[in-house]
Order: sequence, then structure tokens, then C-alpha cells
Amino acid sequence: MSTIYQPLHEHPQLSATDTGLLTAVSAGEARLTPEQGLELLTGAPLHTLGRYADARCRSIHGNHVRSYIIDRNINYTNICTAKCIFCAFKRKGDEHDAYTLEYEELYQKVQELSDIGGTQILMQGGMNPALKLDWYLELLNGIRERFPHVKIHAFSPPELIEFVNFFDPPGSTLIDKVRWVLIKLKEAGMGSLPGGGGEIFAPAVRTKIGLGKCDMNAWLEVMYAAHSLGMFTSASMMYGHIEGYADRIHHMHMVRHWQDKAIRDFGTGELPDAVAFDPTVKKPETGGHYLGFHSWPFQPDNTALGRLPHWPTETDLENDSPFPGDTVAKLDGSGTKDTDPNFGRRLRLAGATEYLRTQAVSRLMLDNLYTIGSSWVTMGPHVGQVALSYGANDMGSVMMEENVVSSAGTTYCLDEAVLCRLIRNAGYIPGQRDTTYDILKTHTDSNSPDLLVKDWSEHRTKRLHIENTKPETTAQLTVGATDS
Repeated sequence: MSTIYQPLHEHPQLSATDTGLLTAVSAGEARLTPEQGLELLTGAPLHTLGRYADARCRSIHGNHVRSYIIDRNINYTNICTAKCIFCAFKRKGDEHDAYTLEYEELYQKVQELSDIGGTQILMQGGMNPALKLDWYLELLNGIRERFPHVKIHAFSPPELIEFVNFFDPPGSTLIDKVRWVLIKLKEAGMGSLPGGGGEIFAPAVRTKIGLGKCDMNAWLEVMYAAHSLGMFTSASMMYGHIEGYADRIHHMHMVRHWQDKAIRDFGTGELPDAVAFDPTVKKPETGGHYLGFHSWPFQPDNTALGRLPHWPTETDLENDSPFPGDTVAKLDGSGTKDTDPNFGRRLRLAGATEYLRTQAVSRLMLDNLYTIGSSWVTMGPHVGQVALSYGANDMGSVMMEENVVSSAGTTYCLDEAVLCRLIRNAGYIPGQRDTTYDILKTHTDSNSPDLLVKDWSEHRTKRLHIENTKPETTAQLTVGATDS
């Protein structure tokens, strides 16, 4: 029997910059409304956002340890039925570089991760209609049998929706069908779900940039189905393209709303008072929910979306035209494309300052999520380091492979020593974590990866992003980070 979760109180009459409100929000004693979140995102000074986002992070995670994980992002296929105009990774299937990896290739990737002390694989791919359910089940069972110590964090909501379409599982509702597939995958060894494919939830934006990809409701219902099975997930957001600022806040608000729902419906793992102190009663596992939120700006290289004119164009300046995305965007997600004839025809990229603002607001808005991740893979290591002062408690991954973001022109390389040094130089103790953000070890002594480096002038991160030109495989290795 779980206690009833009560969301924090909102104070809609107050300005978002009211110091009393911000102090209460940073202490976990009040909740921002979407209107207040938008006011912060568009109007609050950057230093104010940083101050209160950092205070909120410290109230949850303390003042000392900031985490990272050693994992590998395995993209098992790049064949995909979706037509996302922001993606440089997907292939239709008849190109020379289209691929689906063989089991032994995939096992070798996991072995290489295990050899360096890795604890998790983040396995995602295109939505490939040629792959049957048994293909996935055999793969998961094979990984679990060979590498029982490696957690399998796999298959984003768009993939799960296509599994439902491809496999035609039983069930009267989408959630029932997804649960049937998830139970099969979970029994075969899958542990948790990444938040890939979140992009922007608002329908006007989502249908424009992600044709063929599941809509907002389907994405959220997949995660709800996973939570009902006690599985942990993450959420993501990709911004800095055609969306308006209100679309970002709507996206965060929907994640928060469904997190409330998961905690309320599936419990917090608390026992009733009558047995809470009985040592013979085992405490139930915490109900499934979102563990973390990861957001990053759109990377435009090699994408159709990236070829749009950048706002403001000369015509926009002459006409004093607002950004079309802001004209269309509504805090409830109800904006329609016909509101502005230039919607979807202008691009507003997000740089470092915009990234820090958005991340800080996400920490303040998402009061019921444990982790906010820094996205150094898109922003670079030093902006990623600064993000630890803007609400992030996790630096992401020292991973051996990343193919999706790097296909769009962004490949930063860090090894464990450099990542630990970035965390330490930001004023924290580096802590290696696992999939559920539990700290496995803290690096406080002279054997810490960064403290073992005697001469940083001679230490160079080895760039391992090597693309095999053979069409039947992609032997790509890099050090990077994506959603985890």
C-alpha cells in the first residue's frame, strides 16, 4: 500500500522572479506554473537562473558529489521508417551505408565496454520493419547471458510504438499493447528505457520535424506503461529549431504531469505506518518513474532542417516579424501551424547561453525529477562543466560510441580522466554511477583517474570515431554522451 503523492503547491499570483517564490521552489517547497516557467525562460537574468537552479540541485544532491557513467551507445541499425528532417543518421535501407549489426558484432561492442569497467549499454536504433520480435528477444537474452553485470538501457518510445505496429500484440488499448511488448523485452533482459525521440511534444512542431514518428500522447503512454511495470526511464527534449519558447515549457510541463501520475498511481515504495518499522516486512521496490531529464540544442549539419533560413532574415527585419515559432506556440500545446505562414520555415538555433537558460529552467520546473543531465556532447566539455552550476548534477557518459549526434557534425571526445577533472575543477567530487544514479565509487584519493595524470600537457583524449567504409558494418568508436 503506497502513500498518496501530493504535488507541490503553485502560487500563480506571483511573478516568476519573486525572490520568495524562487527561494521556495529551490527548496522544494513550491511549484512553478507554466506561465512562470515561460517568464523565467524568456526574461530572467542568466545569473538569477543559475543561482536558483544550483540551489535546487544542491537541495537534492548535496554540495559535494556530481556523477557520470561509463556506458556505450550502441545503434544496432540505422534503417528507419520515420522521416525526421533533423536526423542525419537514418537510412531507408537501400543505401550503401545502411546496416543492421550482427549479434556477434553487438556482443563484441559490449565486451569492449565490459573490458573498461562499463556498467550500461544504451541501445537504440532506427525503426527497422525487417526485424522481428524474436530478433530482439534473442539479442537481449544473449547480452544478459554473456554480460550479466551490464545493464541494458534500451529502446526509446518511438521504437516501442513501431514494435506495436510491426508485431501486432494483443490488447484493447495502446498501453495494453505496449505493456505486452515490454513484458517480453523485460523478461529477456531489458532493464530500463531511454528518453530518445522526445524532441518537442507540441503537435504543430512534432508533425513538422518528425513525420512518421509517434506523437506526444503515444510517447508519454509508452513511458507510463513502462512505469506500470516498475521500470525506470528518462525524458529528453531537443530544442533550438522551429519551436517557440512556450513549446519548451509545455514539454517540461507534460513530463512533470506524467511523473506526478506515475508516482501517484504506482507508488513511492513507502509502507503503511502499521508495518513500516516491522523488520520482517520487506520494503517494496519503488514504483517506476522518470529518473532524469536530458535536453540539448539541435545540431544542424547534414540535416534537411538545418538548411532552413536562420531567423531573422532581412525580410523578417524589414517587417519586424516575430519568430514564427513563438507566434504559434501555446503553453497548452494547442498552437496550430496556420497561425503564421512562415512557421516551419525559419530556424532559431540555440547557443551556449540559451542552453544554460533552458537547463536551469528545467531544473526549477521539473521538481519531481531526480536528475538533470549536462549535455557536453553537443555543447562541448567546458560549457558542459559550467552546466554543473546551472542545475545539472550529472555529466553524462564516458562512452565508447555515439553515432547519431556525430552524424550531424558534433563529435567531442573525453576520456574518464578528463571528465573527472572537469567535475573536480567545477568544485565537486567525481562519482561514477550506475543506471539508477546510485554512486558506485567516489574519486577522492590519489588513484582517481584524473589525479593519476602527472602531466596534462601530454594527456590527449584519443579520438576513436572511426567510420568503417564497408557497407555491411559501422565500426564507429567515439567518446561522447547522449541521453542516458
